[in-house]
Amino acid sequence: MAYIIPHTSENTGGLLARLRRRWERYKVYRRTYAELSNLSSRDLGDLGISRNMISRLAREAADGK
Repeated sequence: MAYIIPHTSENTGGLLARLRRRWERYKVYRRTYAELSNLSSRDLGDLGISRNMISRLAREAADGK
C-alpha cells in the first residue's frame, strides 16, 4: 500500500532545522580538529592528548559531550 505524505512548510521547516543543526555541529568538529591538529606533539602531550585522539575529541566537542 502506498502512503502519501503531504508536503507542508512544517515538514520542510523541521528538515531545514535539522540540516542547520548538523551543519553547526560539523563546523564545530572541523574547527576543533583544525585547532588540535595545528598544535605540536609537545603541546598536545602537555594537555594529555595524543594525535590519535584528535578525531574523537573533535567529535565529542561537536556532540556537546
